[in-house]
Amino acid sequence: MRREEAPQPVIDLAEARAIARRARDWPTADRLRGEIEVAGWKVIDAGTLYSLERAAPPDVAAGAVVRYGSSASVPSRLEEAPVGVASVVMLATDWPDDLARALRALVDRSPDGTQLVVVANGSSDAQAAGLAALDAVDPGAPGISTEVVWTSERLGHAAALNAGIRRAAAPVVILLDTSVEPQGDLVSALVDALDDPTVAVAGPFGIVSADLRRFEDAPSGAVDVDAIEAYALAFRRADYTARGPLDEHFAFYRNLDIWWSLVLRDQAGDAAEDAPPRRAVRVTGVPVVRHEHRGWTGLPEAERDRLSKRNFYRVLKRFARRRDLLVGS
Repeated sequence: MRREEAPQPVIDLAEARAIARRARDWPTADRLRGEIEVAGWKVIDAGTLYSLERAAPPDVAAGAVVRYGSSASVPSRLEEAPVGVASVVMLATDWPDDLARALRALVDRSPDGTQLVVVANGSSDAQAAGLAALDAVDPGAPGISTEVVWTSERLGHAAALNAGIRRAAAPVVILLDTSVEPQGDLVSALVDALDDPTVAVAGPFGIVSADLRRFEDAPSGAVDVDAIEAYALAFRRADYTARGPLDEHFAFYRNLDIWWSLVLRDQAGDAAEDAPPRRAVRVTGVPVVRHEHRGWTGLPEAERDRLSKRNFYRVLKRFARRRDLLVGS
């Protein structure tokens, strides 16, 4: 084994995984493999032995800007005391006008103490040029703060979100797609929803299911839903620290929101046996415009279907038997 090439924390994870495999504790082994991969490494099994290889491209420094090759390389604020109201995380790839529209709406309509984190995820030249002009403002400063996280190559969807969330300074994290244009103070509405300790995840677009295999838009007037769509999805930073990171096998965005909503709603292991699932709440009253979602329309239909199905298998692998998480159960 070429252990000397991996940092000690990764080696420790790999050793713990080897012990779990020998004990046939496959859930623990799978979880540890995921942590190793999030750290930018992959483990290759050979019988009872293993080797570690770097799975992510290296970080690249260009002057004062560092472009990160993996989410784990991004310096984390998650252990720091929270400041501000909410951290809004957005991904910037190929559509600068969409990002500019979302940023204008947030700056015009969000409360002081909002932090905007934009992940320049292998951005196009046009997108990168616009981001280079975005002034950085540290969290905790008066008004609205901004930050750009640069990647050295295009990361998968979950990995790019993890990179942005690691810079979140506020107690509430909001994932916002750049196709969404809030017409009011969406940030405050989502933060207010999470003031209720029974609520784990909130957003304006809720979906429900009768069987955990097909999901559809929640009926008009419904507040409690099964999952929140990631067009705008809010959760507590503390829950991400306890239950995350996002599974970086979700390289495509589709169905990651269902998986993460259910992860957040599931009760912790030390909860009472009769404790009900935590809630997913649809927040209404703040107008939100959904423009063309280019991450969907920009792909051929066959490719969209293939990637979506692959992601949904991951949802089923973990939650197929958890009908107790359905509000209609």
